Amino acid sequence: MTPKYRLVFFDVDSTLVTIEGIDVLAGGNPEVAKLTEAAMNGEIPLDQVYARRLEMIRPTRDAVAKLAQRYVDSLVDGARATLVALKKAGCIIHFVTAGIEQAVTSLGLEFGVKVHAVALQFTESGEYKDFDRRSPLTRPGGKEIVVRDVRSRMHGNAAFVGDGVSDLEAKPAVDLFIGFGGVHLRPRVRDNADVFVRGPRLDDVLPHLI
Repeated sequence: MTPKYRLVFFDVDSTLVTIEGIDVLAGGNPEVAKLTEAAMNGEIPLDQVYARRLEMIRPTRDAVAKLAQRYVDSLVDGARATLVALKKAGCIIHFVTAGIEQAVTSLGLEFGVKVHAVALQFTESGEYKDFDRRSPLTRPGGKEIVVRDVRSRMHGNAAFVGDGVSDLEAKPAVDLFIGFGGVHLRPRVRDNADVFVRGPRLDDVLPHLI
């Protein structure tokens, strides 16, 4: 069976998993959570909150390592079945996220999927130093840039599945944008997606992809 979409891109936080990694690192700090929600709803440009949140939290290497395991433990219902079914159908999957590379890589290893994320830099003792400021994923439109770069090297139709406005920005770079509301329903994404899947299970996207 040939899948409808050879390339399938997934957001991670609040799409594949039930958590927002940066909010977990913040330990429930309401100010950080408020910034995250505003950015995901498109109320504040991502580049205005990215550095600010990390400076507020200053996550250690150990905290990021714990977050890596939390990602694996926090899969949305149906996420594993979705990824297995897509791979079986011959789809090539990429995870595209503004999350922390050292944490999200755990999911990439779990499923054998390429991860595009933002690397943090630490001191020798494991304290927070900085993030990769060259990464387009820390800025508005970054996911579109990453998707276009991947597609320039591969043939086939492409789809993107995500929950936030930063995901919606990738819509011009794919043939199908699926908004997912299983963790958070964001009206701007619901209203502008090609297809909107309310969830709560992620495998509800499968009929649209294969």
